[in-house]
Amino acid sequence: MKEFCGNDNNIACTVLSQLKEAGLCFATAESCTGGLVGQMITALSGSSQVYTGGIISYTNEVKMNVLSVKEETLRNYGAVSRETAAEMSEGALRLTGADIAVSITGIAGPTGAVPGKPVGTVCFGISTKNSTKTYRKEFGENNTRDEIRNMAANFALSLVAEAGKELSYA
Repeated sequence: MKEFCGNDNNIACTVLSQLKEAGLCFATAESCTGGLVGQMITALSGSSQVYTGGIISYTNEVKMNVLSVKEETLRNYGAVSRETAAEMSEGALRLTGADIAVSITGIAGPTGAVPGKPVGTVCFGISTKNSTKTYRKEFGENNTRDEIRNMAANFALSLVAEAGKELSYA
């Protein structure tokens, strides 16, 4: 994979190599990371073979109007929830026709914390045509905004890698 990644051995290179080999592609629906996952993968030569594109859905209106997140979901669970993350990744999968879609919605800080959702709370959705899984991570309110966004983007890419493995073995 050196032709694509040089000597890098980061998660984006792993995803690129793995999905290329499996003939799979992925898409993103990003909120708190603002397109960071898309930037990480498209920084690599050959990314167009595995990345269909992404939606930066920073506002609830974009989540609803573009990704088809239900207003009731946002009202009942909030933008930072596993339920919203699931609907975001399902929307991205449907819109892009990708094999895998990952979503990220969270509180990168330093403001925005609410009861039960401190700064550093990030929810993820990972969808394929067969299933949607969700995760909630606490990246710690003592981390900076950039650190939280980077940890979230790296975790999202690790979810894509795992989903790619599962699809490859299916």
